[in-house]
Amino acid sequence: MTVVAVIVTALLAVAGGLTMVRLMRGPSTLDRAVATDVLLAVMVAGIATEAAYSRDTTALPVLVVLAILGFIGSVSVARFAARKNNSR
Repeated sequence: MTVVAVIVTALLAVAGGLTMVRLMRGPSTLDRAVATDVLLAVMVAGIATEAAYSRDTTALPVLVVLAILGFIGSVSVARFAARKNNSR
């Protein structure tokens, strides 16, 4: 189990690092918004991994709140981008 936790942690760290690069270098606002959403998903995966590894369920409400926050953020950015493209 420890080997799996180390591999998952390493993969999530690489994903977080690459996402941070896209967040800083993203040429458009939509690229940065998608990178922020991906970073939130990586955080949720990290918290879920830690909860599964420690067999502790106290992090589940945090996971639900972060998932709802990510969904609402993605929908609002998509609506804003669609409204901005229709005004041209």
